[in-house]
Amino acid sequence: MPGQVHKHHRIVRVLSEEIRAGVHSDGSRLPGEHALTQRFGVSRTTLRQALQALGEEGLIATHAGIGSFVTFEGTPIDNRLGWTKALAEQGTELTSETLRFEEVGDPELAAELGMDLSTFIALDRVRRLADGRGVSLERSRVPATGDLAGLSERGLVDGSLSRALVAAGRITVAGEGVVSVRGLDEADAAVLHRSPGESFLRLTQVYRAGDGSVVEQVTSLLDPAKFELHVRSGQGGRP
Repeated sequence: MPGQVHKHHRIVRVLSEEIRAGVHSDGSRLPGEHALTQRFGVSRTTLRQALQALGEEGLIATHAGIGSFVTFEGTPIDNRLGWTKALAEQGTELTSETLRFEEVGDPELAAELGMDLSTFIALDRVRRLADGRGVSLERSRVPATGDLAGLSERGLVDGSLSRALVAAGRITVAGEGVVSVRGLDEADAAVLHRSPGESFLRLTQVYRAGDGSVVEQVTSLLDPAKFELHVRSGQGGRP
């Protein structure tokens, strides 16, 4: 056990130094899990513990924010913390309600994403203001593969899907998304305690690992009075 702890700290120290030195840009160029276990001579469990620690330090994240970032009332949201916690640290108190957390079969989504596996972890959450009005509704779909199979039964890591992904070695290196404006249908309006037809931003994003496999697909409905999507090109730094 002491030897594993020593190896864990060594991985964190070495990779954090490399990330800060620019060898791995915010973790986006980290080698694959197999390559890292071979490099450091450790088990997958030890490596994943180290990756989780790097995520908690803000050095890597499952959602890299490549090309875009979301703001709430003009302030960027730190995906590493999770939206509810990040907004709380900004002084905005939101309540988070989990509507669904289970394994589901979705052959249509699998075909859309080019996947053979059609089993996903489905996590649907709504975030509300103090008056009960919903300002966001997110539907996350994570392939139920490897250590992520059975996640809905075991539970999230500290209530965070991002931390659960890091703990499973699923690190995002690329992402793409589509944003549009849609009127809320009756079902979504009822969940959000808003009026049917009210305009919300609809943001659909797909995050992929270094090998091209899908880490997560997320569809978000966002109140345009509170949220903005900022798109970046070139090599500017994130605010």
